[in-house]
Amino acid sequence: MHILIIEDDKEVAGYLANGLSECGHIVDHAGNGNDGLHLAITGDYDVLIVDRMLPGRDGLSIVRMLRAGGDTTPVLVLSALGEVDDRVTGLQSGGDDYLVKPYAFSELLARLDALVRRHVSAVNLMRYEIADLVLDLKAHRVTRGGKTIALQPREYRLLEVLMQHRDQVVTRTMLLEQVWDYHFNPQTNVIDVHISRLRSKIDKGFNLSLLHTVRGSGYKLSEKP
Repeated sequence: MHILIIEDDKEVAGYLANGLSECGHIVDHAGNGNDGLHLAITGDYDVLIVDRMLPGRDGLSIVRMLRAGGDTTPVLVLSALGEVDDRVTGLQSGGDDYLVKPYAFSELLARLDALVRRHVSAVNLMRYEIADLVLDLKAHRVTRGGKTIALQPREYRLLEVLMQHRDQVVTRTMLLEQVWDYHFNPQTNVIDVHISRLRSKIDKGFNLSLLHTVRGSGYKLSEKP
């Protein structure tokens, strides 16, 4: 993991940095709130360790500014303030976890691991990938090879269902129910038309075809022929 420690106590910061480095993590350190905020905004970190009481800018204001800017990097708040109201304030300010000083290093490490696991899981739920085709649910954007692909709402939903079931056959009945909300066969070629349009947008011009017709069954999104 790439970790940023924002802590003004040099002894505490050095202890943390050494311990985390020994565990194989890459660690950066900021000794005051302003430098910490700058690094948090400009750097690419897996998790932040933020002391609550800092010179220049307090830790909770750093977290609030990051959240206001859309930054979802997990934050572990460290503080000697351990009353219930203190912990609640820290979490309500945007902290993902709150650890009271003094603490055991093993517990801090376990909490960091848990924060990153939850964050990665949440990010994965908002994004589907197959080969170089990416569907970003949060941004509502589809790209292939880094190039944005414009899809109509029905095409977008069709691709979403196919990506949810990547490498699996998606039947026509499943598509009618999940894309068109039909619970009967409309006896039209609506699926074929939309599949054709979607295929031309996501496969045309690329060496690898991803959208396949499985005769007599349905369709499959896969890197395999």
